[in-house]
Amino acid sequence: MSNLIAKEYKCFEDIKKVRPDGSEYWCARDLALVLDYTKWENFHKVIKRAMIACKNSGRNIDDQFPEVGKMITIAKGGQRSVTDYELTRYACYLIVQNGDPRKEVIALGQTYFAIQTYRQEVADHFNQLDEDSRRLVVRGDIKQWNQLLAETARNAGVITNEEFAIFQNAGYMGLYGGMTVDDIHRKKGLAVGQKILDYMGSTELVANLFRISQTEEKLRKDNVDDAMTATAVHHSVGKEVRKAIEEIGGTMPEDLPTPEKSIQQLEKEQMELLKEKAKNGQLMLDE
Repeated sequence: MSNLIAKEYKCFEDIKKVRPDGSEYWCARDLALVLDYTKWENFHKVIKRAMIACKNSGRNIDDQFPEVGKMITIAKGGQRSVTDYELTRYACYLIVQNGDPRKEVIALGQTYFAIQTYRQEVADHFNQLDEDSRRLVVRGDIKQWNQLLAETARNAGVITNEEFAIFQNAGYMGLYGGMTVDDIHRKKGLAVGQKILDYMGSTELVANLFRISQTEEKLRKDNVDDAMTATAVHHSVGKEVRKAIEEIGGTMPEDLPTPEKSIQQLEKEQMELLKEKAKNGQLMLDE
């Protein structure tokens, strides 16, 4: 995973829609195309199997698969109404679990929607979660916010890869008392290719989430339009977050322990649990 949404999962993010109240959904016909189903009739059969799995899980089908009408263009510019569904994340998860396992994109969808559904479900009960689950939730949020920050930084004048590296480093230096990304990497004892965000505990991740989200907001609100100013803002916000931690008597981020397991290891374990549930008949899979 990069600090942006992983490239192989981006196709699922690109078709996601958000209602005015902030709730997310995927249009079934958009999802069908991404999952390489050229015939709606074939995909509709998968949806029906997913609905049965939904019912077996004790959830309301109408809540997860609300049916809507959609106008499509036909020959000579005419239009006709067709059936569509506004799928929840959980509905999408059930669909990919019941899809054609020979399709590579189905396997990608199973991973993406399983992890994202897990995060969505546990986010509402954060205080009751164990440490590993908290890490998964916050790391997922950081991936989303890092995407927003990258886009906002680009609009603010941070264009080249070198400029973005300097910009990112500045935020860490502000939060970590002058330590660079490489310094933090070494302090955590990580190997080449291992990302520092994937080896942070929940407390350290929350501090970085606040740094990222507040920087994104300030760049936007202040209409920053050059790379040097954007970098200075990121450093300043990092310092302010560090100051806040100090004022409440918290542990500085560089002094927090490094977890033994990476985020990838935790995600793999979660996937194994989901597969075990499927094996035990708690999820309906395509044979």
